[in-house]
Amino acid sequence: MNDRGTIKWTSLMIPEHTNLLNQMWAEENYKEKPMIEEQQEIQINAALKQAINHDLPVEIKHYNDGDYLTSKGKLRKIDTATLRLDDATEIKLTDVLDVCVD
Repeated sequence: MNDRGTIKWTSLMIPEHTNLLNQMWAEENYKEKPMIEEQQEIQINAALKQAINHDLPVEIKHYNDGDYLTSKGKLRKIDTATLRLDDATEIKLTDVLDVCVD
């Protein structure tokens, strides 16, 4: 995407126009949360159990505020709503999209 022209002129815009442009760009980059199928949910749960039982590092792809993020580390805790990695990252179980056990 070539925004050079738009970025060049933003210094001459009034703040309301700049805010509207920023809002438009944020909406353009927003991603919907995908639905997880039952089979995929079973695979995710099995991978999480394997990782926590054998103290294995994991790579977790998850949804967070309109974007997809990837977190890596070892699982330290899994409860009914969240899981926690060794670097204190907390992820809602409903936001987990994929788990890869190393």
